[in-house]
Amino acid sequence: MKKILLLSILFAAGMFGVNAQSSDEPIFQRTMHIYRGGSDVPQNIPVSDVDSITFSLDELPPDSTTYNVGAVSFKMKAVAGGSFTMGCTGEQGSDCGSDESPSHSVTLSSYAMGETEVTQGLWEAVMGKSLSEIIVENDGSSYGIGDNYPMYYVSWEDIVGTSSSSVAYTINGVTYYQNGFCYKLSQLVGGGKQFRLPTEAEWEYAGRSGSLVESYTKYSGSDNIDDVAWYWDNIPSQNSETSGYGTQAVKTKQANTLGLYDMSGNVWEWCSDWYGAYSSGAQTNPIGATTGSFRVNRGGRWSNFAGYCRVSYRNLSTPDNRNFLHRISRGSLVCVKLMLIQLK
Repeated sequence: MKKILLLSILFAAGMFGVNAQSSDEPIFQRTMHIYRGGSDVPQNIPVSDVDSITFSLDELPPDSTTYNVGAVSFKMKAVAGGSFTMGCTGEQGSDCGSDESPSHSVTLSSYAMGETEVTQGLWEAVMGKSLSEIIVENDGSSYGIGDNYPMYYVSWEDIVGTSSSSVAYTINGVTYYQNGFCYKLSQLVGGGKQFRLPTEAEWEYAGRSGSLVESYTKYSGSDNIDDVAWYWDNIPSQNSETSGYGTQAVKTKQANTLGLYDMSGNVWEWCSDWYGAYSSGAQTNPIGATTGSFRVNRGGRWSNFAGYCRVSYRNLSTPDNRNFLHRISRGSLVCVKLMLIQLK
């Protein structure tokens, strides 16, 4: 048996595809070394002499690709795959809910996630209807309006579509129909791209900054929530519906290490999973419960206390829930943001 002690690989690859804007697109860097017979000098070996190959990732810099839908642009950020402990971990202290346990090991493949919440500008460009129109049609209240504000009053079914449409694609057990946001966005971007919601595990891994940090933080990017999140204690005009009361423009708080904004606070984020209990066993690319009555949403919102904005906190809503309310109180309104994952 030939002695192949270590190999890793060097290659350059575009993360996304020909329709991406590449001006801000760094390249993956990996290095391949071949060692034989105890030598510390890399050697060229004919392929026919290689018995086995082991690949190890040396470096995967943060990467982003910008897409355009009409005059509106949005970024997808690379999330290098890896393993992490999901659920109630030490930095969460005594705040963990019972459904955050047992903590368990999860391994994920690489993916890409939206740099920010889906903005009202992007939603209108894709769906043809503004948030202001939706509010009027449903006799709802406004909690922040602007093209660079996160979209809210959006149900899980608005995102994935409904079965009244016969054209669809299915990912992780979720069918994305032609009349839903993800399918429409995929068609507008083109190039065979398919956008979807993150799984709950993918959301938490990205919220914890993936494999780029050695220690976890209580909120996404910091143990100091004011650095990274809009929540009850730092929103303007807490006790009135005057200017500044409600959602805040995207990218106005600090990003986490992956360059993702508002993973804690501002508005809740839908995930693709049915809500279900955790198990203690290690898992690879889990997709959640197979059935249920509620879908998972994560991250907390502007009208929540800090504890709801923790990276391990779990929330749930029925798939048709938009929660049009005339009055707002802490804990009552579910505003939802979308985090998009693009398949390579």
